[in-house]
Amino acid sequence: MSASRQIISTPDAPAAIGTYSQAVRVGQTVWLSGQIPLDPKTMTLVGDGSAQGIELQIHQAFKNLAAVAQASGGSLADVVKVNLFLTDLSHFAKVNEIMAQYFSEPYPARAAVGVASLPRGASFEAEAVMVLAA
Repeated sequence: MSASRQIISTPDAPAAIGTYSQAVRVGQTVWLSGQIPLDPKTMTLVGDGSAQGIELQIHQAFKNLAAVAQASGGSLADVVKVNLFLTDLSHFAKVNEIMAQYFSEPYPARAAVGVASLPRGASFEAEAVMVLAA
């Protein structure tokens, strides 16, 4: 017997720009799709390649991820694994600093990967797996 899938969608995060859902819930587990730093109202990229622009991008991606987590019935506190993608790993320390503003100890498991490019010219993307209390 297979568990039913619930598709999660919220206007508080950017609409999917491809063939995917913002999140999918099966049982108590929710897979949150990658969030790049798009403003959900305008669907435009926030920030640029400057140091301040990178900070804006990291914050917006985490805000988008939090909005999808909330629409799924949880919060970032329920995240058990987060995957981070950066086009420039020299921003890793800044990611750590900002991530601590959105996640509390004990922190989720994490991977951080340097990539050549991201959709829409973003410099940062975050995706997560969340487990909700029964």
